Amino acid sequence: MQPRNMSISGAVDLSAVKAAAEAREKAEQARAQRAAQQQEGDAPAAAAAAVPLVVDVDEAGFEQEVLQRSTEVPVVIDFWAEWCQPCKQLSPVLERLAAEYAGKFVLAKIDVDSNQMLFQQFGVQGIPAVFAVVAGQALPLFQGAAPEPQVRQVLDQLIAAAEQRFGIVGQPVDPEQAAQAGPRPPAVPQNPALAAAHAALDSGDLNGAIQAYENVLTDHPAEEEARIGLAQARLLQRVHAADQERVRRDAAERPADVAAQLAVADLDLAGGHVEDAFSRIVSTVQRTAGDDRETARVRLLELFDVVGGDDPRVVAARQALARVLF
Repeated sequence: MQPRNMSISGAVDLSAVKAAAEAREKAEQARAQRAAQQQEGDAPAAAAAAVPLVVDVDEAGFEQEVLQRSTEVPVVIDFWAEWCQPCKQLSPVLERLAAEYAGKFVLAKIDVDSNQMLFQQFGVQGIPAVFAVVAGQALPLFQGAAPEPQVRQVLDQLIAAAEQRFGIVGQPVDPEQAAQAGPRPPAVPQNPALAAAHAALDSGDLNGAIQAYENVLTDHPAEEEARIGLAQARLLQRVHAADQERVRRDAAERPADVAAQLAVADLDLAGGHVEDAFSRIVSTVQRTAGDDRETARVRLLELFDVVGGDDPRVVAARQALARVLF
């Protein structure tokens, strides 16, 4: 999904000279301490330094795991939830890059359902949402899932800004050690064709992913994982190059235009505004008939697959759809 706020230019408050100086001082002290430990061959201290590169963070551990650590290494925060299908697409990419970047940043995963206070304090409007904390200062990176090349670009900008403005360069670790400290990779699907479809989706090859998922469904029409993947890939393709301002303006000017209303619903869902997306399409179904109504109904069912059938918002939207249809 086309993310918002992909550039971090100017996001760090350059007027915070005192905070920056303190962060640089703490970072220098930490590096000096680590260097002394290595020279002394302090095995216990070296083992303690090998902290995981991906950590689950809650409200109780936020100060230590995020704020304090951000004085030594950029901390990237992934706001996610179990019911969020776009989160399940983005999170593995962030986790894999955390291991690959080998200590240049740390990934902190925050479950919004269990940590509502943090969700509100950061002003998160939809998930997935990715923020960073550098020297105790929070800055938004992007919202919504994004192709891996764009995620890499943002991470590179973040790492460069952290070093240039605060002198924070992280703690490089051996790639093998980083892989061991990182999360376990997801299990490879038994179906090679399904695995290829997932790989195409993860790499941002949306046309290839759509074709691959359709091939799987041709041979295995009941393959639920392929159906969900296809719905996600189609949504990504629809919103990838969309001009958001124009799409929303067209929908406002042409309320009877089904295609315009569905385009806005796609943007809302991609940005994490699930209820808004569902409500718009249910209303479109209610005031249309014939082919237009069927087009809107089918699109809503596809978006149900993206979010997940067990999600309470999907359950509520199904009930609302039934009421307007029958």
